[in-house]
Amino acid sequence: MRLLAAVLVLQILLAGTLIALVATDNVPFVNGSASSGAAAEAAATVPRSTTDRFNSRGAYESVRRQVAIGPRPAGSAASRGLAERLRRSLPGGRFQSVPGGLRNVIGVVPGRDRRRVVVIGTHYDTKDIPGFVGANDGAASTAVVTQLARTVKPRRLRSTLVFIAFDGEESPAGTPDAEFEARGLRGSKVAAATYRDARAMVLLDFVGQRGLRLRRDASADPELWSKLRAAARRAGVARVFPAGTQGVIQDDHTPFLARGVPAIDLIDFDYACFHRTCDDMSQISERSLDAVGETMMELLPRL
Repeated sequence: MRLLAAVLVLQILLAGTLIALVATDNVPFVNGSASSGAAAEAAATVPRSTTDRFNSRGAYESVRRQVAIGPRPAGSAASRGLAERLRRSLPGGRFQSVPGGLRNVIGVVPGRDRRRVVVIGTHYDTKDIPGFVGANDGAASTAVVTQLARTVKPRRLRSTLVFIAFDGEESPAGTPDAEFEARGLRGSKVAAATYRDARAMVLLDFVGQRGLRLRRDASADPELWSKLRAAARRAGVARVFPAGTQGVIQDDHTPFLARGVPAIDLIDFDYACFHRTCDDMSQISERSLDAVGETMMELLPRL
């Protein structure tokens, strides 16, 4: 009887441990296509922020609503419907025309200096792959950006913040990877021309996955990235932004860099579900969304 009781106690303890791991986002995500390094990264915890200004639950629900729409490739009816929602969500929301019948969605939060502009960007289209709903690749960053725009207080800002949801980040279906920069990034090319005098540009992309780790991509501005890491330390989530760099990444910050605008890209490119149908809600962590949102809330008033 004593042995049976001991076994039952052990089972209860193990079950409790498993529940705690799930609740705190400590369960490792393992995928056969991920490297051993990626698996170790995914197993690491995303710390809970020490600040509380960003509505991570609201952001998570926004991801869920976008994913519920289904695939949202640029120019599709689903994408255009989402654009209408985003226009209503962003302060002073308006459309900016993009060649091919596409539309960026722009909102503005004025700072004390109306001529000092900082661009905060994301893309809201998904890769044109059957069944691809882009929970992390499009929806997560769009949710964080729109939540930030609704949360930041103008009186705290020196710079005027221009929030842009880019259309047509993904290249059209069937485009070879080698032609991505030429045929993709359609919305950000238009926006970069409009905001060529911006003081800085911060792009959010893969920011919702479990075990999030964001390193500077080799093309990103080092000084701006240093400010981001300092903001993460103040928010208590420095572990999410480790030292070191990943390779050069072509993304919606690239057209801004080409025009001389200091720009960075928040993207965890070591993502096993990149352009795969497993990029669904099962990959999304509210803790990761919160770490990015709280870091940005610390950063933006200092730009």
